[in-house]
Amino acid sequence: QTGVRIEALKDINFSLKKGELLSVLGPSGCGKTTLLNMIAGFINPTAGKMSLGGKLIEGPGVERGMVFQQGALFEWLTVSKNVDFGLRMKKMPEAENFQLVEKWLDIVGLQGFGDTPTYQLSGGMQQRVALARCLVNGPDIILMDEPLGALDALTREKMQSLVLKIWKETGKTIILITHSVEEALLLGERVYVMAPRPGRIHKEYKLPFASMGLKG
Repeated sequence: QTGVRIEALKDINFSLKKGELLSVLGPSGCGKTTLLNMIAGFINPTAGKMSLGGKLIEGPGVERGMVFQQGALFEWLTVSKNVDFGLRMKKMPEAENFQLVEKWLDIVGLQGFGDTPTYQLSGGMQQRVALARCLVNGPDIILMDEPLGALDALTREKMQSLVLKIWKETGKTIILITHSVEEALLLGERVYVMAPRPGRIHKEYKLPFASMGLKG
């Protein structure tokens, strides 16, 4: 508690097209997560503004879904109860909830695990649950804060392929935060490299041929 004011981000200015996959790459402390939390509506900027579809972002909203580095799941609940949590909060009909949950469990490769307690799953499977929980609510944009960073190399590769598959099949707009240069290049159509103190976009790379194997 020193009372020192820290400028986390400065002169950040960009726009994102619908259906684009943007990778944001940079070292720890460069403001990547702060930027994502602002887009999510968890933090309000002290200057400037952000909008989605022409509407000012002033707080969290159902049109923005978040996948955290650690799944942030209710580990004492079953997989299905984790995935349909948002639907239950919206008081959607139970039969409709069940169909949506089964659909997304199938897409993320967790068929038959709906009744499994979440704490029994591996880290990679828990991240699949987190992804399904985000997608089942139908967000326009998916915000991913290093969701694969804690996984082993083989599981991480499988999850990267899953993210690309979902992006291709749903056409969702995705912003992915990562420390990995390889991951940023593999997944992003566009890559922003951030520099710290204060956080700013240092370089932009457009990768028009990125992920062609999955998009074609």
